[in-house]
Amino acid sequence: MRQLLTPSVQKRKWDFLNVKQTLNGAFISNYRYFGVVLMVFSLMSCASRKPKMPITTYTTPTAPDYANFHNWAAHPDVKDMADHVPAGSNLTDEQANAQVDVFFVHPTTYTYQKGFNQWNASLDNEKLNIKTDNGSILYQASLFNNCGRIYAPRYRQAHLSAYFTRDSVSAHAAFELAYADVKAAFEYYLKTWNKGRPIIIAAHSQGAQHAARLLKEFFDDKNLKNKLVVSYLLGMPIKKNTFKTIPVCDNADQTGCFCSWRTFLRGYEPKKYFPLSDDISVVNPLSMTTAAGLVSADKHEGAVLIGFKPLPAHMTDAEIHKGILWVNKPMFRGSFLYRTPNYHAGDFNLFYFNVRSDAQRRIGLFWKQ
Repeated sequence: MRQLLTPSVQKRKWDFLNVKQTLNGAFISNYRYFGVVLMVFSLMSCASRKPKMPITTYTTPTAPDYANFHNWAAHPDVKDMADHVPAGSNLTDEQANAQVDVFFVHPTTYTYQKGFNQWNASLDNEKLNIKTDNGSILYQASLFNNCGRIYAPRYRQAHLSAYFTRDSVSAHAAFELAYADVKAAFEYYLKTWNKGRPIIIAAHSQGAQHAARLLKEFFDDKNLKNKLVVSYLLGMPIKKNTFKTIPVCDNADQTGCFCSWRTFLRGYEPKKYFPLSDDISVVNPLSMTTAAGLVSADKHEGAVLIGFKPLPAHMTDAEIHKGILWVNKPMFRGSFLYRTPNYHAGDFNLFYFNVRSDAQRRIGLFWKQ
């Protein structure tokens, strides 16, 4: 039986309509999008909103106890934001009947906001927890609630500035601490709740960085690989040869493979922070293959963007280009205000219905195989 959250947590669960989604939450909120590039160059000057000293000068946030449900942003035994379906979509939350688990690692939500000035986030930061829940958990993790029980740990994530700082020692230490939490959460999940069930690993941005390490350590060339249905590692450049025994999902009929893409406006080639190479894995989410060539908008099943409402199918096409995914600008109410060519925050949301269908289909293939 699912446990009810405390009144303060219940409030944050339901009061999502007025929440401003940021970098890795929804695609757009209040018709404003804070993309990676815009965020870096407009906010990095705010010294009070990022760590200024080496990591050794800060007190390390308390390590999470994953026996405590408070330290899970989503859990099948708790009512949380991952249980929602887009209004008017006719979708349903099927976690109670699911035969597969989804371990979801959320992206960076510890960004350039007032008071967010440590190298690693504290799990006692309720402002941050609300931001994570009403952003990534609602808009990304929820897309798997038709096919799997969703486990999404909170973790002492590294500050966004760790990707851009010259203090590489502190940045490395911050990412190591963040991964240690993700690993501990996964080990606790395996020991306590998995009970031999098949697993989908899904993650975005910083979450994908940590999830790739999980795959290497627990699945790649290990017995647990036999339980891997598929992995979605979005928003990070994952090389094709990252794993020994976990291939890129070259076609839509594979299981035990991984999908990855980074989304940009057609014609745009990012110059900094976003490597371009044919060695980087890209699966086209409209065909779920690595085949070259444009896949038309006819294959687009729908997106979930503003206000957690479904947007029509056929909004955008998609094409693989030099290790990134090119799409034409999707048109929707307020899209004219969206000026950046970086669609990082929409990696999942632009293809919400395609990924939802893909996960369900691959589960069916997994059971057959």
